Amino acid sequence: MATTTMTTTPALQTIEVASTDRPAASIIVLHGLGADGTDFLAFADEVDLAPVGPVRWVLPRAPVRPVTINGGQPMRAWYDILGTDLARREDAAGLRASFAAVQALVEREVARGVPSQRIVLAGFSQGCAITLGAGLRCPQRLAALVGMSGYLPLAAASAAERSTANAGVPIFLAHGRDDPVVPLARGSAARDELQALGYPVEWHEYPMEHSVCIEEVRALQAFLRRVLAA
Repeated sequence: MATTTMTTTPALQTIEVASTDRPAASIIVLHGLGADGTDFLAFADEVDLAPVGPVRWVLPRAPVRPVTINGGQPMRAWYDILGTDLARREDAAGLRASFAAVQALVEREVARGVPSQRIVLAGFSQGCAITLGAGLRCPQRLAALVGMSGYLPLAAASAAERSTANAGVPIFLAHGRDDPVVPLARGSAARDELQALGYPVEWHEYPMEHSVCIEEVRALQAFLRRVLAA
């Protein structure tokens, strides 16, 4: 039977779901702007990974910070959003701080006995941006990266800053065709940029807005079973 616990690292509070204290793999899922790690509790329950063995789901909570595009209102955010032009006006300092915080989570999973090659980084929207940015720079080989309804941040620096440890890491990207928050063009640009750098990208798009659909969950389940196969 799975148990849900709350833990705190020096930087991030996390919600964890696991059926054992010795999981065969860990999946770290980063939520979107203004959301919370609890948003992915149902997601973790829906994805059936029984064929790969017990899995620990790690659902971090982003820090609370003012968000410029929302009038400076404080909310959970992985970085500030300075305007609608996500490519030209990026909060580089905030992005890099969250990359480091997520790297600390990876290192904690390794310290708890899960090999880095059995760790998946995943994220939705802002969480997707951090997943891709942190994952490309991670000095340990990961099992895979999963990005939902997001984009590639600091894209111009990706080639120079990426780690050789994750050259060729499998990447799953999914996006809604009618997404009004992060337009499909931003997601497809991330796909093209990653493929140009040599990463194998499994791309999916769906007739939805800024959300996750059951077809996406099923495709992701098949992807995770494949990359985490013993």
